[in-house]
Amino acid sequence: MLKRPHLPVPMLLLAMALTPAAFAEPASVDPRIGQLLTQLGKTQPIEAVAISPDGKQLAWVIEQQGKSTIEVAAADGSHVHPVSAATRPGGCAESGIAWAPDSRHLAFVSNCSIDLTSTKTMQNDIYLADTAGDDAPARLAQLKGYAHALQWTADGRSLGFLYVPGATRHASALAAAKPAAGEVGVAGVEIQHVASLDVASGTLRELTPAGMYAYEFHWSPDGSRIAYTAALPPGDNNWWIAKLYVQPAQPNAAVTVLVDPTDARSGSLHGLQIALPRWSPDGSRIAFIGGLMSDQGATGGDIYAVPSTGGTLGNLTPGIHVTPAWLNWSGPQSLLVNQISNGQIQLADYAVHGDRATQQKVWFTLPASVGDGTAALAVSLSHDQQQIAFIQSSYAAAPEVHAGALSSTPPPAVTTINAALKPGWGNAESVEWNNQGLHVQGWLLYPANYDPKKTYPMIVVVHGGPSSAVIPSWPSVGYGGAPLSALGYFVLMTNPRGSYGQGEKFVQANRKDFGYGDLRDTLAGIDAVEKKLPVDDKRLGLTGWSYGGFMSMFAPTQTQRFRAVVAGAGISNWQSYYGENLIDQWMPPFFGASVYDDPAVYAKSSAINFIRQAKTPTLIVVGDRDAECPAPQSFEYWHALRAQGVPTSLVVYPNEGHHFVDPVHQRDVLQRALGWFEKYLPATN
Repeated sequence: MLKRPHLPVPMLLLAMALTPAAFAEPASVDPRIGQLLTQLGKTQPIEAVAISPDGKQLAWVIEQQGKSTIEVAAADGSHVHPVSAATRPGGCAESGIAWAPDSRHLAFVSNCSIDLTSTKTMQNDIYLADTAGDDAPARLAQLKGYAHALQWTADGRSLGFLYVPGATRHASALAAAKPAAGEVGVAGVEIQHVASLDVASGTLRELTPAGMYAYEFHWSPDGSRIAYTAALPPGDNNWWIAKLYVQPAQPNAAVTVLVDPTDARSGSLHGLQIALPRWSPDGSRIAFIGGLMSDQGATGGDIYAVPSTGGTLGNLTPGIHVTPAWLNWSGPQSLLVNQISNGQIQLADYAVHGDRATQQKVWFTLPASVGDGTAALAVSLSHDQQQIAFIQSSYAAAPEVHAGALSSTPPPAVTTINAALKPGWGNAESVEWNNQGLHVQGWLLYPANYDPKKTYPMIVVVHGGPSSAVIPSWPSVGYGGAPLSALGYFVLMTNPRGSYGQGEKFVQANRKDFGYGDLRDTLAGIDAVEKKLPVDDKRLGLTGWSYGGFMSMFAPTQTQRFRAVVAGAGISNWQSYYGENLIDQWMPPFFGASVYDDPAVYAKSSAINFIRQAKTPTLIVVGDRDAECPAPQSFEYWHALRAQGVPTSLVVYPNEGHHFVDPVHQRDVLQRALGWFEKYLPATN
């Protein structure tokens, strides 16, 4: 792991000053902002859902009072009751649900037995609950470390999972980085393995090699082998160069490399990323998603397959104009695929014939976000794949569990956890336009209480990634575009080149071109909206997080069209960023080379090299332990703007990574952004 750069003294003082008291609500805050934040805070997040193999029961994980809890119900959502290892309410956090093949027992992960004040090492115990009985769940294993992604073998005898012995943090680049101490890259390295637990005896075995960091895994149909993606540590950094492996499900077993995307012989997969390995029902092939992916977990690309004993790798879906994000074999020659199409999700059947997979049927298309908590756009299926369950939310409806028969009609909501919540923002509309021969899509939120006789300002939101997409979802008390609509703004959320939803060629269209073609697509989208709606072109704002934060820093150096900017966890200088971040392996696939081999391609997209052209008032926010977009990048941009007299403010949030977890900070960052736009881009004429 790379050492985090030494922070300049002014930044250290700023970070030290940001104690919880520093985030108290300003006395002059617009009361509408407080009301909006309070309303958003009423949402109860649903983190995961799983349908039992027989399709008769559901289990879900819901966050209540800051703790994750498990509930079990009938498949129609009735007869809800909690399942917990806790001896007192609210005493622990529980998640990681996985139904046993018998549809009666439910495995889950709990931290009930740990005193969180006594150690920095995580403890994730694995429990087994009998959902048909009254006995307390039985503890199968007490683990000093981080355990997640539970997965049963088909015979129900073993439970596999990803395990980080001695973990002090979640295994994710989004989590706050460990403070640098000791010999960098040697001291404190944490490695994730595929482990298995014999349910009868409680025997724990670490299956994958000791020096290998595993990211995802899947049992073979007979449970005798595992397929997994892995790379050498550090794990946060090397996911982008992970290979696909197969081995017997035994410790110290011989390992076979099935796919190596770093090898030029991997064809169209060369230099790309792999995710979601899935065995075919007969065990002969392994399918997976391969594509240009900028973040682990934000999966998208083409569907590939390779013989499980080794052989020719094939791209089954070359040239398609959608982005598969999740897949599951539904038969020996068929796949169920959840894909992104033009800013919406589609659940589709694909027929597999030799080296090609052809879309046969779209079950349904939804302008909404769905998932079961295991992977992006994943759905939970019964054993016969006739029943389906997932969590669904949109701009119009808060998260609920949806479940029912797999059919051309999307399954209905079977919970009313958030049913009382109503949107405080305006209506959502998909907008489409063409630019430079490309078809581009985005989502437009109208201002709350929209009056077509008035003119309105508009704020453009650029998503992270860039390999990602804006798909409608209910906002949380964190950074996002929907709350801006509640204060009277049009909000345009674009999916420019580099985004998912138009096929892999579109995703790869901004390679070596960050901030140029995608900015032109976005500006063309603004023009398209202004032609049909009363948007005041003199009152445009820009914001985004991560890659969107980069665009929020870069765009003002290329155009004076935006009058106010909020840049979240941005990147101002790709050349210095290369040596500061802890995930530099993601960059060569996008830039074509390392910064040391081709500094010019990094320089041309660095906002700092064009900083004298930036005149826009800019609020900059970042976590002080962000491994993906380190705080010095924000400091560098703020320093440059301040030196030129451009109105700017930098806020550094202590102990936060790329994804903020402290509720006080989540509230504060949104409140500050709303206040910034109100100051420099008032919604009133």
